[in-house]
Amino acid sequence: MMRCVFHWVFGVLLTLTGPLYADTTTTATDPLCADAQLWSGKLITDICWSCLFPIRAAGASLGGGNVPSIATDQKFCFCTDPMGIPELGMTMGLWNPARLIEIVRNPWCSPALGGHKFSASNVRLIATTGKADFDASEMSFFNYHYFAFPLTIMLDLFWDGRCNSDGYRDFDLLYVSELDPTWNNDLLAFFTSPETALFANPVAISACVADAAAAATGNPLDALFWCAGAWGHMYPLSGISPTSYGTDPRVTSLLATRSTAALHRRGLAWKTSGNESLCGGSIYPFIPKSQYRLSMFYPVAETESNHAIGETTFKWGAGHTFPGPGEDHLYLLWRWQDCCVGL
Repeated sequence: MMRCVFHWVFGVLLTLTGPLYADTTTTATDPLCADAQLWSGKLITDICWSCLFPIRAAGASLGGGNVPSIATDQKFCFCTDPMGIPELGMTMGLWNPARLIEIVRNPWCSPALGGHKFSASNVRLIATTGKADFDASEMSFFNYHYFAFPLTIMLDLFWDGRCNSDGYRDFDLLYVSELDPTWNNDLLAFFTSPETALFANPVAISACVADAAAAATGNPLDALFWCAGAWGHMYPLSGISPTSYGTDPRVTSLLATRSTAALHRRGLAWKTSGNESLCGGSIYPFIPKSQYRLSMFYPVAETESNHAIGETTFKWGAGHTFPGPGEDHLYLLWRWQDCCVGL
């Protein structure tokens, strides 16, 4: 399986860079593009394996850990088979490493793919060159790349058809912000999420204090979907963020959350927790924050725990960045999956 992944990655690099740039983008690493060494022993050593727990089966929990408030409380369930016949099953719930999100300073740079670039061109066509429009002390801008990363399936640890609602079974590139003109333009981002106008006021922003307090205990408030806890405001769904306060882990965590929220808003990310998700995921236009948790993989891995969306970086972010190559960040997105396993 691992050899197949390496072959797939190599094929992607050859396809995306093209023959004209083969000598410069597939054989040499850009010094401004870090290598996260994802496809190495770190794939085993730098993953928080205890974060898979708890695993719930028919309402009984194995192992300790946080269970999201929106998780199903049923023990048994019914789903229809391909012939439309109801089938009895038991509920199962677990945390799955589902996505890998890399937040990078330079366009097309991919630390997850060995520090190589998808493209050799930085020409501004319909998206962005990845350069900030303001002084670095005022605003920051990062691009993101969104990968399918079903780690338990790739390592043959666990697989069940109904517990894999989106169907991804291998490492796969799903989305790149360089091709998204809304990611570097707040005005365009507004037209894809016009509800931004409802939350651009002191009352809505002050409500984020409650979300930050709840996230510090590992239980963010899904009702306050416009808040990202102690990390800041969820809107606009763009890659521009103020840097007048906080650290790189806070800023990059906020942008990783915004990218997931933007994909939910467009129907490209699904809700996989709750009673309505037992027989398959469902399109959900607003991010269910309690369904997700994050753990940093690069530059400094979280190997003992992960953290809730909006959880203050004072608890987990100290020492998790350094100048130069340590300013790009990779996050493993853990997703709670409720499913109905046939008996």
